Amino acid sequence: MKILITGIHGFVGNNLVDSLKNKHTIYGLDILSPLKKGVVKTFMWNELEVIPSVDAVIHLAGKAHDTNNQIDAQVYFDINTGLTQRIFEWFLTTNATKFVFFSSVKVAADRLEGKILTEEIIPLPKGPYGESKMAAEKYIKQHKTADKFVYILRPCMIHGSGNKGNLNLLYKMVSKGMPWPLGSFENKRSFTSIENLQYIIKQLVEKEIEPGIYNIADDEPLSTNTLIRMIGESQGKKARIWRINSRLITFAAKIGDKFSLPLNSDRLEKLTESYVVSNHKLKKALGIENMPVSSTLGMQKTLSSFDKNILN
Repeated sequence: MKILITGIHGFVGNNLVDSLKNKHTIYGLDILSPLKKGVVKTFMWNELEVIPSVDAVIHLAGKAHDTNNQIDAQVYFDINTGLTQRIFEWFLTTNATKFVFFSSVKVAADRLEGKILTEEIIPLPKGPYGESKMAAEKYIKQHKTADKFVYILRPCMIHGSGNKGNLNLLYKMVSKGMPWPLGSFENKRSFTSIENLQYIIKQLVEKEIEPGIYNIADDEPLSTNTLIRMIGESQGKKARIWRINSRLITFAAKIGDKFSLPLNSDRLEKLTESYVVSNHKLKKALGIENMPVSSTLGMQKTLSSFDKNILN
């Protein structure tokens, strides 16, 4: 099978190439086109008309969520919506039969407030990242045809070797002996290991899986306290978790609201909220009872892959 992957030089793209290159012919589409092992050629976005015939398109290219809110909203729509429209229009003119679009759980809900996220929830994105992904989803659903297999995937936070983001920040914190002061807050969050994601994509491109919208998550959510302990274990040390009274922390956050301190109510909620994502629909479509890699094992693999250089 011949597969085109957009955003091929990113974290997910690199890992998908590793899992697909031995069995399939891989082409790339990105803003840069250096040589890449396992990839026949990477094309630029102005070269769509010269890309060879492919059987499947995996659309990863997009603007990642900026938690600091420093990116202009239009940038999200230009990239997350605009590029998706462009590649999907191209896909519809080709003989390719499968299109896999990486959306996000943030399309469905920015916060869950005690609920478990399923595909049946009425989407209510908050902010330009989720809104731009939602606009891309709507475009795809309005223009898809019956003779094509189209998958809209909504993964929660993806982690694995080469991952950059909040896990690295927590890893550094624990490595420096800094305590986690929010241990009195019990939460649960869903994650997606790169190993499970690789498995899912191989199933979608190699088999005839029912088209549709699918959440992607590992089977079991992990609490932040559990994650902090696992980071400590990966470093051979005991993590320091402080269980300061939650009411005191909440009061301090309210003071932060008034005086623009680092800890405020919004940041506290993001650090301590639960965000549990159901993968039941996807597992039913794939015909499996459990994901290949458990939540704990997947996280252990990610943590063990962190280079000690990130501590510097």
